[in-house]
Amino acid sequence: MQELYKYHSVIFVNCIDFSSSLEYTDNRGLGIMERMLMQDLIQWKDKPNKKPLVVQGVRQCGKTFLIEDFARQYYTDVAYYRFDKDAKIKSFFWPDLDPKRIIKDLGLARGKTINPQETLIVFDEIQECGNAVTSLKYFCEDAPEYHIISAGSLLGVAMKKGTSFPVGKVEFLTLYPMSFYEFFYAQNEMLALELEKSSFKDSVWANFRNELLEKYRDFHVIGGMPEVVQTWLDTKNIEEAEKKQDEILLGYQKDFVKYAEPKDYPKISAVWQSIPSQLGKENRKFIFSQVKKGWRAKDLEDALIWLINAGLVYKVECIEKPNYPISSYADHTFFKLYMSDIGLLRRHADLPVAIVFDDTPAYKEFKGAMAENFVASELKRMYGKLKDKDLYYWMAEGSAKAEVDFIVQDDEKHIVPIEVKAGTAKHSRSLTQYCKKFASEKSVLTSLDEMTSRILPLYAFWKFKEWLKEI
Repeated sequence: MQELYKYHSVIFVNCIDFSSSLEYTDNRGLGIMERMLMQDLIQWKDKPNKKPLVVQGVRQCGKTFLIEDFARQYYTDVAYYRFDKDAKIKSFFWPDLDPKRIIKDLGLARGKTINPQETLIVFDEIQECGNAVTSLKYFCEDAPEYHIISAGSLLGVAMKKGTSFPVGKVEFLTLYPMSFYEFFYAQNEMLALELEKSSFKDSVWANFRNELLEKYRDFHVIGGMPEVVQTWLDTKNIEEAEKKQDEILLGYQKDFVKYAEPKDYPKISAVWQSIPSQLGKENRKFIFSQVKKGWRAKDLEDALIWLINAGLVYKVECIEKPNYPISSYADHTFFKLYMSDIGLLRRHADLPVAIVFDDTPAYKEFKGAMAENFVASELKRMYGKLKDKDLYYWMAEGSAKAEVDFIVQDDEKHIVPIEVKAGTAKHSRSLTQYCKKFASEKSVLTSLDEMTSRILPLYAFWKFKEWLKEI
């Protein structure tokens, strides 16, 4: 039987029925929306000299749900304010930016005093109010005793348009769509935890390989947008899950209209629509002239930057050689574009579900693109949580070109090449060529083969950093 959790004391200011919106499913083994970023929120709460926290991330990736869950577990009172729903709240930040006055007015608006330490203050969609963003500086300097979390889906776009963040006065965390591990955990908590603590030599990886493969393929269909995942867990109906995916994709298109400059909307939409077809090419390179005949890079660069700042796409640039700092060797004009969620990519490409489970040659090229998009998203979660760290790939010069899908500058001293194979594969000619050319100390081949000392399976890629320490 499902058990419903609600906050001890919560008041919404924008007339949303909070009790119905906050229902939290906790049915062990089904529908456990556990997010790994929760640990970072707990660490923030426990800091003695914390600054206001900004949680950013693409729309519908679960920011509000995560913050609500965090508040439910660790605070007795939450004051929630959503700037895109209630214009009245914005007026509290206009007379001045005195934190004490703002706190008093916010408390009066909800009919309950905001208490330091006890009340979590949540400013949702804060990019809608520039003065509220600026006020975070004064909360940090003059009222550090208040616990404040701000969230926004288009913070990157807001900053690009001129909204100034109080540098050094706030902390940032980035939430991405659910990882494969989080997706798997939501369906089999016990096994996920066992795999997380297991070494790569443990028999559990071989014993449960079929289940991991099944869930990995499911993830290609469903992806990691929490509402889509929850719909799938609740109904096991792919049509219902696809309706949620369509709603999210439509919401992104509406964001283009609402937040972009009118002159930029057609270009943003055109770049966005071209991503599946560009990934379907053999070399995946994004070519501006293929977006629309007659358009060139200079016409579309702003549109590309908008999509990157919105968190909707990941740019993976080509490097000529793996030297430090790796960003200095990147060709900013030679790149691939991947989407932030593999399930949305499948739906955006209008790829039938049955094809994902089919070995037809007609799916071979896009199957590779899907696997690469999966790895790109997993790497962004690993390396971009606190800093928007870029991703790279390598392509050899000359007629007999070799290509390695990803090059990562690890947190330690290694620059690591990663080759992605969508099916079963034990060897990679390109990876061998790269390692020979650059005397690479470490390299990773990830495929659907069984785990060996040379192969990290795609369904175990969440343990990539741990794998690097063992090879």
